[in-house]
Amino acid sequence: MWERPPGRRMPERDGQPPSFEEIIKWIKDRYKSSPSSSRQPVILLILVVLIVLVLINSYYTVDPQETAVVLRFGRYTETADAGLHFKIPFGIDSVRKVVTGRVLQREYGYRTVQPDVRSRFVEKGFEEESLMLSGDLNVVNLQWTVQYKIKDPVQYLFRVNVVEATLDDISESVVRRIVGNRYADEVLTVGRASIADQAKKEIQEIMDTYSTGLQIVTVKLQNANHPNPVKAAFNEVNEARQEKERMINDAQQAYNQKIPKAMGEARQTVNQAEGYALERVNRSEGEAKRFQDILAEYSKAPDVTRRRMYLESFEALTARIDHLYVIDEVQKGILPLLDLNKMMGHNKAQADPTSQPQKGQ
Repeated sequence: MWERPPGRRMPERDGQPPSFEEIIKWIKDRYKSSPSSSRQPVILLILVVLIVLVLINSYYTVDPQETAVVLRFGRYTETADAGLHFKIPFGIDSVRKVVTGRVLQREYGYRTVQPDVRSRFVEKGFEEESLMLSGDLNVVNLQWTVQYKIKDPVQYLFRVNVVEATLDDISESVVRRIVGNRYADEVLTVGRASIADQAKKEIQEIMDTYSTGLQIVTVKLQNANHPNPVKAAFNEVNEARQEKERMINDAQQAYNQKIPKAMGEARQTVNQAEGYALERVNRSEGEAKRFQDILAEYSKAPDVTRRRMYLESFEALTARIDHLYVIDEVQKGILPLLDLNKMMGHNKAQADPTSQPQKGQ
């Protein structure tokens, strides 16, 4: 039961509890009749609002790719990593979040309109960034990209006013100076990788000198061409140079095929001639030495040496003769009573039956 003071009890109808509308009407009439008690809900509402504001402003969350910089009365106090953190509310502590876990990008000479698998780019209107003069006084249309990360959020926020604008000025200045010290052909062809590496190194050094808190990840040369009005002429020049290089390569290939082969054959001929000459000289020297040895033996025993030489010569001669017939010098005619060659052939045929002719042939 509600306890109500005398004279302030709610009216009851036939012992039934009042309805909700009657209760609201009774509360309004009561507060209208009591000015002091009407301030209590306003004060309570103000306290509730203050408590809610304190709770809302007493914490903050940091995403995984962010780093929070906490300021107390505008002065740096600490940095906070990802997660839930608390602070002093009502502007005493303020938090500034910086994206430090993602690679950011600045484009020069073009802009990306729609990033996708097939990204769309716009080049018109950015010629002042891309057109530059090379060392041989040719105009080059160069487009490049600088990718960077924020490694020190405190320096990024408080050392330089607009870090991205500073990066743009430094990047354009460095790339223009590097291209101005090189030939246009080198910029358009083989020198692109070295230009990108040198630009990355120099941009990082200057950004560190200014304490911007940036880390240059990479510098990429996206496109390098001659300006559109002279592109056709330079393409013809490049085609002529490529044709020249092709002809030089073909000639070099023919040279590598013919000259080493001819030099090898010449060397082989020379080696064969030298070997033949050495063989003839050695044989001649050997025969001369052999003759001297025989002469020395002949002087010691002429008859024996002469007979031995005769027998050796006769043996060498008979070794080269297939058939030898010994006859008497006074014999007037020769009757072939014994055909030795036919008998030898017949004996061989009997010894090798595979060589005999088959019947019926």
